[in-house]
Amino acid sequence: MASLELETLRKEFDGGSIVAVDDLDLSIDDGEFVTVVGPSGCGKSTTLRMIAGLERPSKGRIRLGGTDITDVHARHRDVAMVFQNYALYPHKTIEQNMAFGLRMSTDLSAEEREKRVSEAAEMMGIAELLDDTPDELSGGQKQRVALGRAIVREPEVFLFDEPLSNLDAKLRTTMRTEIQRLQAELGITAVYVTHDQEEAMTMGDRIVILNDGKLQQTGEPTHVYNNPTNQFVGGFVGSPSMNFVDVTAEPIDGGVRLTGADGAFTYDLTSGRADAFGDISGGTYVLGVRPEHVSVGNEGAQSAVPAVVDVVEPVGSDNYLYLDLGTDARAFDTEGAPEFIARVAADIEPEVGETIHVSFDESSVHLFDDRTGEAVTAVEEEPVPAK
Repeated sequence: MASLELETLRKEFDGGSIVAVDDLDLSIDDGEFVTVVGPSGCGKSTTLRMIAGLERPSKGRIRLGGTDITDVHARHRDVAMVFQNYALYPHKTIEQNMAFGLRMSTDLSAEEREKRVSEAAEMMGIAELLDDTPDELSGGQKQRVALGRAIVREPEVFLFDEPLSNLDAKLRTTMRTEIQRLQAELGITAVYVTHDQEEAMTMGDRIVILNDGKLQQTGEPTHVYNNPTNQFVGGFVGSPSMNFVDVTAEPIDGGVRLTGADGAFTYDLTSGRADAFGDISGGTYVLGVRPEHVSVGNEGAQSAVPAVVDVVEPVGSDNYLYLDLGTDARAFDTEGAPEFIARVAADIEPEVGETIHVSFDESSVHLFDDRTGEAVTAVEEEPVPAK
């Protein structure tokens, strides 16, 4: 086990015209499980490959347990990587696949290698498959083999590159729990790259969010969810995505009124809540509120806003209501279509075209600078408790 430190890590392609990772600074504690998440092309897999030694940084240093490994060849780094596509040798048996890394990078005897493989296979529940070849296995079994191959290395760091993306939903949930159990049992430092927010939020001690190669925010998942440092994080973390409304802040008796561009949307903050944002009067901002914090049906509630129901989407225990609040409201999506989503209980089923009223508690309101996207109030990173 060891700590991992990335210092101003940078990766450029095509002579510097493409910056995949942009001066990333990140420290990971010994035994910590960190999930790295972001949209496609954000640099998360490239970062993992640099840690593994499969890509050479254009700039910066990588330290493992305090030792600089930036220029150390991949086979000599004490890390083990689990790939998205399993990366198993089709002509070798499962036992040979699991032992291959030990043969190539250690001086262990055949008996010692056999013992490690046997123990890892028992741990992963694949002991009866050791004589099979990969083409005889299901996707879940192949992923267990890939995990077992990493475990036998007894590395200082586990690296996971979207290892569950090829599995069906039920098996992903099972394997997610299995990986968490193994990491806790072995106590090995782990860096887990995923595009799946649910995986990122539920698996890690800490979540790292990247966009365009830059670090956006890091912290405990709940802290990041409740305190996004900018509009990108607010919109990226959470499903459905956070709702955003362009507003102007004007003083009123007892607080501040937030008004949308065409005046159809208004929301009043009490003086206490407005003071928490600082001096916002006269400024233009983006109001953010999560769909799960939107209430429906109480016309007399604080700053209740009329909305027309566009779509009702049942998702089991909840319904997603896609609402039209006029040109004020805009979703964090690529289409830029005006929409506002409320996540409500399954028994709330308004008719399409019906006008309803929505409201939300002011404690759930976020404000972002409409130019920079930064949260109006500074958010300090929450310290991660020692494991």
